[in-house]
Amino acid sequence: MKESVVNIGLINPKSPTNVGSVMRAAGCFKADSVFYTGKRYVRAAQYNTDTQHASRSVSLIGVDSLLEDVPADMKIICVELVEGAVPLTEFQHPDKAYYIFGPEDGTIQQELLDKSDSVIYVPTIGCLNLAATVNVVLYDRLAKSNSNIANDELIRQSRDVNNNRKVKKG
Repeated sequence: MKESVVNIGLINPKSPTNVGSVMRAAGCFKADSVFYTGKRYVRAAQYNTDTQHASRSVSLIGVDSLLEDVPADMKIICVELVEGAVPLTEFQHPDKAYYIFGPEDGTIQQELLDKSDSVIYVPTIGCLNLAATVNVVLYDRLAKSNSNIANDELIRQSRDVNNNRKVKKG
């Protein structure tokens, strides 16, 4: 049984570039699925920017509601720059998390914020774009976890073919 499950929900994303970057982050940080609502992404999907082909291992699923079929043991975490939210630096990620991100040009509806288990934000001066926020949240989850995946083998598996440099020893 998998101990950690990570799903990402996107509310009506408008930019195929951001969705492609979210998919790349989902692949890099081992998210399980990405769900999205709305029609804007579907119209722009032909401009696919999933350069790492994360969609081969991470499901990208259009839904009418992000709260459809959420498992009872999965915590819903809205990520939004709203008053009363918990700063990411103070947040402890649950093992089974469904992170919901608002649209680039809007906000998460109050009803959804009220149904969430937690509301968090990335403390910045100004606001990050959607893909940058997803990357920061998923990295924070990894950094705070007990995962011990940081080593040279991971670097060799992760870097692209144009990079074979090493740190000079001594």
